[in-house]
Amino acid sequence: MTLFDIEATTIDGQPRKLADYAGKVMLVVNVASRCGFTPQYAGLEALYRKFANRGFVVLGFPCNQFGAQEPGSEKEIASFCSANYDVTFPLFGKIDVNGETAHPLYRLLKREAPGILGSEAIKWNFTKFLVDREGHVVKRYAPTDTPEQIAKDVEALL
Repeated sequence: MTLFDIEATTIDGQPRKLADYAGKVMLVVNVASRCGFTPQYAGLEALYRKFANRGFVVLGFPCNQFGAQEPGSEKEIASFCSANYDVTFPLFGKIDVNGETAHPLYRLLKREAPGILGSEAIKWNFTKFLVDREGHVVKRYAPTDTPEQIAKDVEALL
């Protein structure tokens, strides 16, 4: 299975094949509205707006597995992101990123780009994965890595 074989549900409940993003550089991020890293939404949106016309997209996947920091419904999450950070990049329905119920996308991302000492587990919200235009996982970033720090890597792939 490749990344482009995977389907996810959008924040408004529509099925979406990741193949729809083939040919684009992607930054896949597990997000949360009540996290210390939540202000990164602003940087993610700025990065998206800066490079979208060159074939870049941020894909946000809300996750409530870390300190219950994303307890809201999809409608509440979408409203929060729009009202507080003017998010226009694609958001998806809430998923699990770890454990037996981990979404297939995150199973693939973790296998392709393990973390420190080969650990596949996602440690916290706002872990980021950079994916090239062909769907290959290029790099994994820690939650503390800001969108501003990632910009040079995104630009290199564009």
